[in-house]
Amino acid sequence: MQRQMSFSDVEYASHRVTTRKEEFLRQMDGLVPWAEWCALVAPHWHPTRPGKRGRKVVPVETMLRVYLLQCWYNLSDVATEEAVYDSRAMSRFVGVDFSGGSQVPDSTTLCKFRKVIVDNGLGERMLASLNEILERAGVMMRGGSIVDATFVEAPSSTKNSRGERDPEAHQAKKGNNWHFGFKAHTGVDAGSGLVHTVVVTPANASDVSQAHLLFRADDDFGYADAGYTGMGKREEFARDPDLATMELRISARPSSMRAKGDPAGWDKGIERMKSAVRSKVEHPYQILKRRFGFARTRYRGLRRNAAALSVRFALANLAMVASAGRSLAPTAA
Repeated sequence: MQRQMSFSDVEYASHRVTTRKEEFLRQMDGLVPWAEWCALVAPHWHPTRPGKRGRKVVPVETMLRVYLLQCWYNLSDVATEEAVYDSRAMSRFVGVDFSGGSQVPDSTTLCKFRKVIVDNGLGERMLASLNEILERAGVMMRGGSIVDATFVEAPSSTKNSRGERDPEAHQAKKGNNWHFGFKAHTGVDAGSGLVHTVVVTPANASDVSQAHLLFRADDDFGYADAGYTGMGKREEFARDPDLATMELRISARPSSMRAKGDPAGWDKGIERMKSAVRSKVEHPYQILKRRFGFARTRYRGLRRNAAALSVRFALANLAMVASAGRSLAPTAA
C-alpha cells in the first residue's frame, strides 16, 4: 500500500523512540503476503452492491489490515475500531490519514468482513497460501512433522441472552483439571517449527483420533507425545499407504519407562532427544495464547473459531519468521 506522507506523519517522524508495537507492525507489514491474501478475499468482499446507496466500499487491503490488527491484539470489533483511532502506530499500519479526512472502518463493517472470512473458509485458505510461500522461500521444510493439540477455553457462563453455553463446545479432563471449549490440533514442520495444518474440534475429541489429518503425504517420520501412543495401529493409518510406511517417534509414557528399567540411561537419553525435537510444537501455542492473547474464545461455534485459529496460526508463523530474521523471497532454483 503506497502512501503519501501527511503533516501528521512528518510530526510523528520526529519522535526518537520506536515503540515495540511500531516495530512489530513494521515487521509484519513487510512479511504479510498482501497480494496473495487480498486476491483470496476480493471475490467475496461485497459489502454494498454497485449502484445502491450506502457507505462507500472499503478496499479489501484496508479491511484485511484492520482484521489482522484484531487478531494480533485479540480485540472485539468495537475495540478494534477505537484502537485504530487511539494508536498512531495502528492507524499508520491501516493507512488512515486523519488530517486528510479519511475514516477508520467501523465495527459493523469489520463484523461483515469477519463473516466473509468464516463463511467462505478463507481462514484455512490463508494459512495454506502462506505455507506455499514459506516453502518457495525455503523457510518451511519437508520430510517430517510434529503433532500435538491444545485446549482453547470457551466461556462457561450461562449469563447471556440464550441462557446456555456454546452448544458446539464440550468439556474434557486433563489430569485433575476440566476444560470447556475447543481443541486445536496442529501439525508442525519438524525442521522449522512452523504450523502447516490446523484441525479444530470440540475439547472432548481425543488427540489420537485426529492425528491422521495432521501429517503431510510426503512425511517420512512423525513426532508425538505419549498421548498418541498406538496411533500407528489405528485404521486411518493402516489404510493410508503414506501413513502406514511413516516412521513414528512417539514419546514413551513415564510408567512404561519405570517398568522397563534403564540402568545405563540409554532409553532416557533417547527420550530426551525426542523431546528436544517435539518441543517445537509448543512455540506456536505460546505465541497464540501469550503474545496474541487468544487463550479464550470470543465467538460461539466451531466454524467461527476454526477460522479464527487458522488465521492466528498463520500469523504465528509470520511472527516466528520475523524472530528468526528470515525473508519470504523465493529461493533460487
